[in-house]
Order: sequence, then structure tokens, then C-alpha cells
Amino acid sequence: MQNYTEKVMEHFMHPRNVGEIPDADGVGTVGNPVCGDVMRMYIKIKDNIITEAKFKTFGCGSAIATSSMVTEMVKGKTIEEALKISNRAVAEALGGLPPIKMHCSVLAEQALKKALADYYRKIGKDPSSFEPLDEHSH
Repeated sequence: MQNYTEKVMEHFMHPRNVGEIPDADGVGTVGNPVCGDVMRMYIKIKDNIITEAKFKTFGCGSAIATSSMVTEMVKGKTIEEALKISNRAVAEALGGLPPIKMHCSVLAEQALKKALADYYRKIGKDPSSFEPLDEHSH
């Protein structure tokens, strides 16, 4: 077992906000074909504030922990604040990740940005300024 912090283990064993939001305002799905992690994030937005965030993640403990942490971090934030959440901030909030698992925090950040991009498209705004590129589209 790698050196995971207590916080990572806590979010892995008891992840927050697991599930789907059937009437989500934005849904973002990202995957890393190399390690097989897949994350799907659902968000609800009211008056520019993220009121709810849920996720479904298939992957390792770090993938689940980072998904859980991101959903906790974005609740109550404005879209602009949520867009500033970096993978580093997610890792730091978890007390750090082993270097080999940092990509999980990148996936969590990308899933969030994709969900926000989905919301932007639904309301007729252009998300190209922040939407992560799909690895598969190159």
C-alpha cells in the first residue's frame, strides 16, 4: 500500500457525494485509458452558485478520494471560483498524493471543468476558454 495520507484514506473509505444527479445542470466525464480510471461529475447550479455536486468514479483509491474532495470543495462556490480549483489544490486538501497518483487529481479537475463546460453549453455560453481538451481528440 502506498503512503496515502489519512485524509486520502478517509475520502476513499467514506467518499462524499457519491451518486448521480438525474436533472444535473452539467455533467462531465473524463477517463484515463492508461490506468482505467473513469470519473463522471454532476453539478447543479442556481444563480451562478454550485448548489450540489455528485460523482461516480471507477478507479483506484486516489481517483475516488480526489473526486470526493472536489465535490466537497465546489459546493457553495461560484462558477468562477470553481474554475480556479486546480489539481494541486485538490491534492493539498487531501494532505498530498503520491507522485504516481497526481494524475488522479488532474482527472478530478478536468471532470469538474467538463461539467461546467456542459452547463455553459446548455445556457448558450462558450466554454472554450476553460474546457479541457479530450485526450482522444488529438
